[in-house]
Amino acid sequence: MKRCARNLYRIALAIMMAAGAAIMDSASGAIAHAASVEAEKKDGLRAVYAGAVEVAEGKRIAQATCVRCHGLDGISTTRGVPHLAGQRPAYLYLELKAYQSGARGKKVMDGAVEFLSDDALINVAAYYASLDPAQFATARGAKSVLVKPDPVQAGKAAAAVCAGCHGEDGISKIPGTPNLVALDPKYIVAAMKGYKSDQRKHDVMKAMLAALSETDMNNVALYYALQTPARAQTPTVGNREAGKTAAAVCAGCHGNQGVSTNPAAPNLAGQDAQYLVTALQAYKNGSRSDATMKGLVAALDDRVMKDMAAFYAAQPPQPLNVPRPLTTAEWAQKCDRCHGVNGNSVDPFLPAIAGQRVEYLRKVLRDYRTRVHQSSAMSAMSDALTEADIENLAAYYARQKARAVVFVPVPGK
Repeated sequence: MKRCARNLYRIALAIMMAAGAAIMDSASGAIAHAASVEAEKKDGLRAVYAGAVEVAEGKRIAQATCVRCHGLDGISTTRGVPHLAGQRPAYLYLELKAYQSGARGKKVMDGAVEFLSDDALINVAAYYASLDPAQFATARGAKSVLVKPDPVQAGKAAAAVCAGCHGEDGISKIPGTPNLVALDPKYIVAAMKGYKSDQRKHDVMKAMLAALSETDMNNVALYYALQTPARAQTPTVGNREAGKTAAAVCAGCHGNQGVSTNPAAPNLAGQDAQYLVTALQAYKNGSRSDATMKGLVAALDDRVMKDMAAFYAAQPPQPLNVPRPLTTAEWAQKCDRCHGVNGNSVDPFLPAIAGQRVEYLRKVLRDYRTRVHQSSAMSAMSDALTEADIENLAAYYARQKARAVVFVPVPGK
């Protein structure tokens, strides 16, 4: 027994020593990486403070290695290739180092920077930073920049055709016509698709929706979801108290008071009573295809349906937890915190994005969102961006006036 205990002790001691060594190796590796990053930042500042001799040498190197893609003036004429003119010098140096190490994708810059020394990279960065930046008005491809409309405003415009029946703000005043407020956007889109595909039989709705794209439907649904909910302004039917008892079977999907927690199950609170009766009848006779609903309403007669509709129509609808999307101007305010006012960075380590090629800006934002490029700050920002946001931000910054920045060394104390 004592020998067994000693053996167990030795094994445990060996495991602890191995774990300790691994922790020490990891810690030393982290320290070494941090030291390497600091060293690169220090070299980046050399590009900031470069003089005329270094800039001239950078121009010579650029003529031999960079002009084919970025041009000698640093203004790209190639789709997807960024402008370098007037870019912040320390940022350029760090990016060149990242390409050289393969951290930014070796193939893109393969052969251009692989064999350049640190001094050469510093000089090239200093040269391109010294040039006048590209301006949108004179850059090739400028006319291709299009701005997508704000989705809420686009939804309001597309929903204008719906106002005659459903009310301008989605609150019905016509018996038999449903409220569209307080309905989850996913449900509204699914319903519209159901009408377009004849899963829901309604000739007028099918004709009205025929020309709407999926983007249009998403925008319409978002617009109605953001409106202040209220009960339909229509007369009720049936007995509310009797309907409360009958509606107990519906609570699992639609909530006790008709407020659903499932996007696929619509809110019923405040809905037009006559519409609810018509919908229940449609599920019962099969003109709306849904096996679950058909089974639940099979035994209901018209009187019970009216009572249930009266109960739900009397309930107060609740606002949805649907965030209003940020406008391009609001997104730009967030971006400007790091990239400078209108994308003109005053930090030598952070890139200027004003006047940059629009398709390059689109690509970079998508690459951060998909983790092709690694940056915790940029990934956190880009994760919340929709495709429309990316298109609009790229268009916004491509149109901004790019400004050169002169960096002055801080005198020593």
